[in-house]
Amino acid sequence: FLKTPIRHKHHGSFPTLVFQSSSEADGVPPKRSRIEGNQRDPSEDEKKIMDEMITKLADAKPYELPNAVRRAFRVISSPQFFLRIAERTDLAKDETEREKLGALASNLVSTLEAVVETTEETLDERAKEVEEVLKAAAEPETGEFLVPLLPEQVQGMRKVVENLEPSSLDEGFLSTVDAFMMKSHQDGMDGMVEILQKCLQQYSGVSILRARNNMQKSDGEPSEHKESAELFEKLLSVDTDQWDVEIRNGVKTEGVTTQSLIGEIQKTMESVVLGLENGSMAQRVQAEFLRELVSRVQAIEEMA
Repeated sequence: FLKTPIRHKHHGSFPTLVFQSSSEADGVPPKRSRIEGNQRDPSEDEKKIMDEMITKLADAKPYELPNAVRRAFRVISSPQFFLRIAERTDLAKDETEREKLGALASNLVSTLEAVVETTEETLDERAKEVEEVLKAAAEPETGEFLVPLLPEQVQGMRKVVENLEPSSLDEGFLSTVDAFMMKSHQDGMDGMVEILQKCLQQYSGVSILRARNNMQKSDGEPSEHKESAELFEKLLSVDTDQWDVEIRNGVKTEGVTTQSLIGEIQKTMESVVLGLENGSMAQRVQAEFLRELVSRVQAIEEMA
């Protein structure tokens, strides 16, 4: 599927991960997965995230491990994660703590083996779903991809993502997109990378909007800044290429300021994204999506 030819028009220049980095715009491919950093030493922040996960997993019941592993499979299955457990074990002064961490390492190995068996089937399903999203971006007559995409093609991708069950937009979906992106980089298909970034952007918008709607239904309380909330939700629904225009038009509305809009975004970051599994791909992708949106609002505020 990824051998479908691509005709290029131009390349944009966006930040990292969900958007194009400046080095990629200059034709320098990444040396590793853009979503996970398992081929390098973890940073201090990443160690803190791993420590939080290790502590939670060590205190979890054995029957709770499979679901926890599935939610953060890439992190937990990495060599760095097990090395961190070993480091924690060596540093532990309490014998009970050492035994708990040792048992966790053993339990995780058996749990990972069981999860991998079911994950392979799930990834096959997710690959088909990701391909359906990509097909919506193809030229209808030739099946080729012309970048940048036309608005109707981006909207077509959006509809496919919206029609997927929430359970389909999981770590397996993101792992598949990540794998497709790495394969595209290796094959020199930069246009496909740009389209896959659109896929991640649509995933983020749909997932965050669904989470906001679910929270509003459960809380039953509307946002204090109704106009800002409505603008934010519109931004979650449109192509990211339209963000600047929509923000400029939106802040002209009575009751909407750049600060009230940023406040609405940050509130969602705290209540929705930070509530996701620490270290998960979902958290990383959605967090960057919202950070980019905040930076766009701030840029427009500075130009005002």
